[in-house]
Amino acid sequence: MDKILRINMGAAGGPQQSIEKAGEFAALGGRATTSTIVGKEVPPDCHPLGAENKLVFAPGMLSGSAAAISGRISVGCKSPLTGGIKESNAGGQAAQVLARLGYAAIIIEGQPQGDDLYKIHINKDQVTISVDNSLKLLDNYPLIDKLKQEYGDKVAYISIGSAGERMFAAASIACTDPELRPTRHCGRGGVGAVMGSKRIKAIILDDQGCENRQPKDADKFKAANRAFVEGIRKHPVAGEGLPAYGTNVLTNVLNEAGGYPTRNFKTGQFEDATSISGETQAALEIERGGSATHGCHRGCVIQCSGIYHDKQGKYLTKQPEYETVWSHGGHCGISDLDAIATLDYWDDNIGLDTIEMGVAVGVAMEGGLLEFGDSEGAIRLVRDEVGKGTPLGRILGNGAAFTGKAFAVERVPVVKNQALPAYDPRTVQGIGVTYATSTQGADHTAGYAVATNILKVGGDVDPLKPEGQIELSRNLQIATTAIDSTGLCLFIAFPILDQPETFQAMLDLLGSFYGIEMTGDDVVALGQKVLSLERDFNKKAGFGPEDDRLPRFFSSEPLPPHNISFQVPDEELDQLYNWD
Repeated sequence: MDKILRINMGAAGGPQQSIEKAGEFAALGGRATTSTIVGKEVPPDCHPLGAENKLVFAPGMLSGSAAAISGRISVGCKSPLTGGIKESNAGGQAAQVLARLGYAAIIIEGQPQGDDLYKIHINKDQVTISVDNSLKLLDNYPLIDKLKQEYGDKVAYISIGSAGERMFAAASIACTDPELRPTRHCGRGGVGAVMGSKRIKAIILDDQGCENRQPKDADKFKAANRAFVEGIRKHPVAGEGLPAYGTNVLTNVLNEAGGYPTRNFKTGQFEDATSISGETQAALEIERGGSATHGCHRGCVIQCSGIYHDKQGKYLTKQPEYETVWSHGGHCGISDLDAIATLDYWDDNIGLDTIEMGVAVGVAMEGGLLEFGDSEGAIRLVRDEVGKGTPLGRILGNGAAFTGKAFAVERVPVVKNQALPAYDPRTVQGIGVTYATSTQGADHTAGYAVATNILKVGGDVDPLKPEGQIELSRNLQIATTAIDSTGLCLFIAFPILDQPETFQAMLDLLGSFYGIEMTGDDVVALGQKVLSLERDFNKKAGFGPEDDRLPRFFSSEPLPPHNISFQVPDEELDQLYNWD
């Protein structure tokens, strides 16, 4: 990846493009690239939907190579949802194709005049930016069907649905999976709204005629890749639980632990959890002719996704993830898997973060708009209100915090304006630390303390006590930031935390690819450097210690069944970034 594509959508006379040498970014990738560019080039106090914000796409350090499970793409910008720096990533085919085309990043800047809508086509010979107003307000599934008629099925697509065009703060960016379905989303933080503000509807990536990126030391790379895959496959979570039941295997686990937030975080257990669990979901998928196992991109060896068919045996959506099943399920008191899968389809189609939308609907339920458990009402809100851009849809489409204000709800589960995911911080205290202190807003993937608190991966820190949670979250946030830069799936964390030989295989994989010696200290240094840069951006954007806090009700309302509150003191939260 030796070049960067810069596109100025606000140039005089129409969008202009230029290609630069990758420079320092040639050996970086993913989150390290997006956050560094945003940190250097975006004014922290700019309006996130204005011309000064930039949207950065970056494949990972190993993307486009033969490295296993290396297909994550990062998207960076100033977030319209949080107001801080944002890195949102997804699987799908886009990262691999972009990397094989040789790009370390695409930087989209400026803002065009008028209301024309653009598409960008990139192949090995040229970059073409063209107006295509026939795409206006198409949602992702019909959009990709239309684009396939022109560009075929040997490419990868990046797109926004109507939510992105309308610049909703919950809007996502979709990446197509190997079957060219727009099911893999950079969901969090409203990155789709920034793409919409640049008036870009779709990016078509065509790597025909391009070869895989090659390692500096082919023999060492091949051996490291083999050892890495072996380590993943022999781990009970990455090699057994996730392939068999998908990420939704966690529903029964978290419900039993009392950390499954139910009906807007009122209790930690859902009485109907079994009916929407990963085990039930997988059995239903197989029974209807779908699949409980599927890879979101070629080269995935975990295969934690699946294919969900409706009652007639026809494709409805990808396998709804744990977070989606929770946000539209237990959080809203809904126990109908078909309704949850339908909501997942509409989120993907319209282009919405499933976590943000599910939490927003649950908050609206608490505000009296619907009864908890009203699955048809929830579908109507997403499909007919958000999907059509009605005034009510615009409220919901701008996220849980916005919805809470509109409906005068006091108990709104957000940090830095971003909705909390599917783990209650009172029962899983380590994830509460991550929610509170992450540069990204409430985000379980920023430092997945659930691994150690609940699954006992990488050690055992009591989830119900405050002791050890700061160190746990700090170390995981540092490691995760580095992993987000490699293009590797975050689920490699399970085997590398438990198996020293698999961690070494990952270091050898990176080292042999770039012709360097990679150590654990290098991983820590990279993570710390990127987190410090992100935190500096947020400080300049106006964030202070008071923003690194959970909503007050988590400290004042004990959660059944354990009847405890969040107990990590504020002064300890303020010490998380103590390497600065």
